Amino acid sequence: MDKIVLREVFLKNGELLILRKSTEDDAQAMIDYLNHVGGESDNLLFGKDEFPLTVDQEIEFIKRVNNDHNTLMLLGVINDSIVSIAQISCHKRKRISHNSEIAISVIKHYWRIGIGSAVMEELIHFANNNSNIKNISLGVKASNVNAIKLYEKLGFVKVGYHKDYIKINGVYDDLILMDKYLDK
Repeated sequence: MDKIVLREVFLKNGELLILRKSTEDDAQAMIDYLNHVGGESDNLLFGKDEFPLTVDQEIEFIKRVNNDHNTLMLLGVINDSIVSIAQISCHKRKRISHNSEIAISVIKHYWRIGIGSAVMEELIHFANNNSNIKNISLGVKASNVNAIKLYEKLGFVKVGYHKDYIKINGVYDDLILMDKYLDK
């Protein structure tokens, strides 16, 4: 299956990051990535080995995403290995279909070299070029200061929070809600 490359970026460490759409052939690698990345950080909504889909279910999910013109699943790849998975998707209900949500993860080894910025810029580019999308929303743990700084740098503003939304090892953390409003 053809891999659709959307952007190539040289990172702060000199490595080449390829941002591309996911394909059905990526299903197993994506499951392995998600089960791994969940154990590296407490910034995600799932932990190690908590990604529940089978390869067949992931393939079906990839097909649905790739056939939805209001959704983009983006893989960040270095040397043929997935180092980031992100997605922007719109609500299906007509009255709120102009709103989209973003989810992003990056392998810990590759933090702070520009992957998060490159991925977020590509998702925002998708939203800007999609006539249906007017708002982009995301949720971020209140203690994830670096991510909050990145999102603010990209034009997101804090619009609220969910108190004690996340519980990890018996410790609660708030979820900060952030939005970016597109000028359309």
